[in-house]
Amino acid sequence: MEKKKIQAIKDFIESAEKSIKSAKKILKDILEENNIDIESSIDLDTEGLHTYKSGADKIVEWVFTGEEMLGSDNHKYPVPVNYASKSKLVQWDRLKLTIDNSGRMTYKQIQPIERETKVGLLTKEQGRFQVIAEWTTYNVLTAAVTHFKAEIGDSISIIVPAGKQATFAAIEAVIPKEG
Repeated sequence: MEKKKIQAIKDFIESAEKSIKSAKKILKDILEENNIDIESSIDLDTEGLHTYKSGADKIVEWVFTGEEMLGSDNHKYPVPVNYASKSKLVQWDRLKLTIDNSGRMTYKQIQPIERETKVGLLTKEQGRFQVIAEWTTYNVLTAAVTHFKAEIGDSISIIVPAGKQATFAAIEAVIPKEG
């Protein structure tokens, strides 16, 4: 009896994965036909951010994109993935980067975005880890997956910006499996 239930669940998951793959292909085709870049459709607001000097240090205020930071100077800067993962940075968080005269970089969060938590399933598509939660697919950093020792198929608690469209999520925790 249990074997039949397990097989049915496995079949449902495989069917859902095929449906998601088909939906992604159709969406990709529509976006390409209409020359729409979904990544750039997330409008990260840099208004009110500044770049300035403090002694010999250069200070750049920026907004987190999910993988990197978009500075007040409209340049993109790398963010150490371990810092982003452990700090649970979320798209739209505002931070400050201090670059001293030796090139050392110090990051500080200055204005976190309002957050909400969702639960989803960890997947991997085209070499990228993703969590599918509430009919939305969110990219997550590989460093976060590694840090939490998560595996494909795990149930994951994620943090996303409240009330905003997002393409990235921060991993809050791996939900323990029952039994």
